[in-house]
Amino acid sequence: MNKVLSIPIEAISTASAEVTGVPDPSRPAHPPVEVRAYGNVHSWDLSMGVDGPGNRFVVFTAGCPLRCLYCQNPDTWTAGGGRRTPVREVLDHIRRYAPTLKSTGGGVTISGGEPLAQPRFTAAVLRGARELGLHTALDTCGYLGRLATGTMLADVDLVLLDIKSYLPDLYRRVTGRDLAPTLRFAERLEERDLPVWVRFVLVPGLTDTPANLEGLAGYLAGRRNVERVDVLAYHRLGEAKYESLNRRYLLAGVPEPDETQLELARQVFRDHGLVVT
Repeated sequence: MNKVLSIPIEAISTASAEVTGVPDPSRPAHPPVEVRAYGNVHSWDLSMGVDGPGNRFVVFTAGCPLRCLYCQNPDTWTAGGGRRTPVREVLDHIRRYAPTLKSTGGGVTISGGEPLAQPRFTAAVLRGARELGLHTALDTCGYLGRLATGTMLADVDLVLLDIKSYLPDLYRRVTGRDLAPTLRFAERLEERDLPVWVRFVLVPGLTDTPANLEGLAGYLAGRRNVERVDVLAYHRLGEAKYESLNRRYLLAGVPEPDETQLELARQVFRDHGLVVT
């Protein structure tokens, strides 16, 4: 990630101004944002070009149902990894950056952890960003997609869908969970014609098998709403966090992929007609 600024959630002020802004007339009317809703927030960040188009205000929630072997933020697995934060506080900070975000064609991304583990809070942040006239993105593994209501998805311009693997047994090995809910969510997004960027992490000796790559590429090629696929390199930058949490890092010794390995994986997706970064 090309970070412009990173500030811990503790630094967020406790201002309490109401949401203001002109609603997008192209969107159906919804109830006003629940500014009194609360969520467990790990941190927030400003990024450019990787969490959606333009500059992004990224909210990282705490709590996730998956236990990915390569997760770089195990401190976000439980709600206790965040601070109970009111929606209005988050929106106050988004509002401050709104002119800059709009000028770059950017907006707000809510990520995690897993934001759908806190659907009410996530929906309120998305609604508040929409009322500020900002582009919105939902970064999710899709496992809890059933909790994303139609009203919530109406406030989403883009879904960043993390598909950890395509082979069911491998998906369970990587995440500890079943693949099927994520694919059901992906197909629901296609039914809504909601744009999707798929993220896939390449881990040598784990997710890089030909069957896994070909299977995922073939599946995504059949989804008309998949705008691009980001093949991301596994890295070990979060390994120290496991030590600090007294957790065993199960991928110790697994090498990071080199550029040749990444390019070979990207080519599999390109061969299926997908746009790849």
